Amino acid sequence: MTEDDERRTWPSGPAGGPVRGPVQPSGLLDVLGVASIVLDNEGRIVFWSPQAEELFGYPAQEALGRYAAHLMIHEQNADLVVKLFADVMETGEGWAGAFPVRHKDGTTKLVEFRNMRLLDARGDTFALGLAADQSTVRRLERDVALATRMVAQSPIGLAVFDTDLRYVSVNPALERLNGVPAEEHIGRRIVEVLPDVDADAVESAARRVLETGQPLIDQKTMGRTPADPHQEHAWSVSLYRLEDALGNVLGVACSIVDVTEQHRAAVEAEGARRHLALVADASARIGTTLDLDRTARELAEVAVPALADIAAVDLLEAVVQGRPSTLGPAEAAVIRALAVQADHAPDALRAADPPGEVASYAPDRLVTECVRSGRPVLVAHVEAADLPRIARSPEAVELLTRAGVHSYLAVPLIARGEVLGALDLKRTRNPLPFTEDDLLLARELASRAAVQIDNARWYQNARDTAVTLQRSLLPSHPPVTGGLEVASRYQPAGATAEVGGDWFDVIPLDGGKTALVVGDVMGSGLNAAATMGRLRTATNTLASLDLDPARLLEHLDRITEGLDHSIATCVYVVHDPETRQCRIANAGHLPPARLRPGRPPELLELPTGAPLGVGGVAFSTTTVDLEPGDRLVLYTDGLVETRQHPLDERLDALLALLDGPDRPLEEVCDLLLRTLHQPDNSDDVALLIARVQTPD
Repeated sequence: MTEDDERRTWPSGPAGGPVRGPVQPSGLLDVLGVASIVLDNEGRIVFWSPQAEELFGYPAQEALGRYAAHLMIHEQNADLVVKLFADVMETGEGWAGAFPVRHKDGTTKLVEFRNMRLLDARGDTFALGLAADQSTVRRLERDVALATRMVAQSPIGLAVFDTDLRYVSVNPALERLNGVPAEEHIGRRIVEVLPDVDADAVESAARRVLETGQPLIDQKTMGRTPADPHQEHAWSVSLYRLEDALGNVLGVACSIVDVTEQHRAAVEAEGARRHLALVADASARIGTTLDLDRTARELAEVAVPALADIAAVDLLEAVVQGRPSTLGPAEAAVIRALAVQADHAPDALRAADPPGEVASYAPDRLVTECVRSGRPVLVAHVEAADLPRIARSPEAVELLTRAGVHSYLAVPLIARGEVLGALDLKRTRNPLPFTEDDLLLARELASRAAVQIDNARWYQNARDTAVTLQRSLLPSHPPVTGGLEVASRYQPAGATAEVGGDWFDVIPLDGGKTALVVGDVMGSGLNAAATMGRLRTATNTLASLDLDPARLLEHLDRITEGLDHSIATCVYVVHDPETRQCRIANAGHLPPARLRPGRPPELLELPTGAPLGVGGVAFSTTTVDLEPGDRLVLYTDGLVETRQHPLDERLDALLALLDGPDRPLEEVCDLLLRTLHQPDNSDDVALLIARVQTPD
């Protein structure tokens, strides 16, 4: 057998080559129910197929040997049938048509016929008739015509793949979508026709459909085609398994709809949703306190990773110091780094200025350009030549190169018309460059955060000024005086910029004695500070007269009455190393704590007394022993009072902290403040601890 004979013997495969092996039967002939009838030269039936028996109702034993015209044709059509039969047998030309045939049950049906002459090896002639029910033929013809018309005219791209996922057919709409003629599809796989689409994903889905028979509807895929090679498109792909009437798998049908516009709209909607979510997140997270560094960290944390892989918040040093921030064209920008945040970008993080560090950026640097002009600077695609204008040093350039920084954006922080600094953003892991939409979002974040940063900046300046003023009103004292080792602390309130009225004093007296004072003027602000200063001066003056503590408080009470109706609490202690005793008077203050070696700490039981300024209330003096090694702890209520806990519970906590190994007094001060004082406490704290020294 020649190769041509072999090709004629076997049906062609998907690529046009011969199929090597048996072929599954098609169900189309079974659907048609084609009957085969062979007549001899005289018109007798000599062959009768099972389909003929089903179509006409006569079993073979009743049909064979009988004249076909007598068996199946009505008398009025007999002459016409005989003439047609004679013409076919005489001329050898086939005939096709439909005419009514009599069924065995007496009914009549229209049957589609195809008649042709046969010649056997001996030269004898026969007539072959192929017959099918005309209604079945017409239904299939309508189905084929409808399918053909729909496929040809459908605006949806349609394709059929064989079981090897090679194109069998494509419609004109798909030709237009792909920009490839139909004939260049046939026999080829998707990747061979469209190398710039995600062919692997589509073929993987098609294989699942072939295996399971479950259709796949509306799978999205992206890519570019020869029809529009410069623009990425989105398509909705649906896949269906094709089977014949016998259930044999023929391949996969595929419908493709270009949904690029819907995809872009969805992307834009998602971008808008992300924009709003980030802005809402920023509103909730930025400016939770008036702490400048924390506010800057909150801005950086909002920006990473939602907007950038690394973010830095920088302020002009002049702004931090409260000075004008205008930069000349040739002037470098002196910038203080406040916060840096990175998402898996260690090299880029090391390239940034550490928080708290001040650096000078030359006039040609991009961040300098940003803060000088008050306008954003966007470098969508960072090239090697751009990095020296972004990085702070050659070492930082190398780190940013290693980190893979490919896009850069700096937006100014502007509040009340003044440029405060810049929000510096970089992308490393995120493969997309910064866009104009990202720029708008960054500007909005910066605009909202700048107001919070400016508030924190002014608050911090005011608070620093207040704390400086407060500390200037407090005494400095030697660590050892009159047989006492003394340590003290003043802690300003954590949630206010106003000065407070807490004070302490250590006053050397005649005879080696020492006066210890801790007081608290109620309220805050300059009035409280002024009252505190007056009371401290008065206390120092009265202490020099060596008055009894109760008598001293009586004088202070009268002085306080004349100070704009001020109220203050105070505890006044005079330590005498000779008698190893303390005389103590209390004006509405919390009791001091005494620590003695080998005994638990205790709060001294003293008459509470009335606060200074109430007037007309007598004070009393209590004498307590104070041996070498004993310690006395005086404090204001800001150390122990909170809104969440009872005072007794907090005093117990104070004693618990004091109950332990003997530590240096400075360490004890730090321990008490670190553990007891709440960061957001709206009251300041004065703390004074004295230890009696052993005489030489």
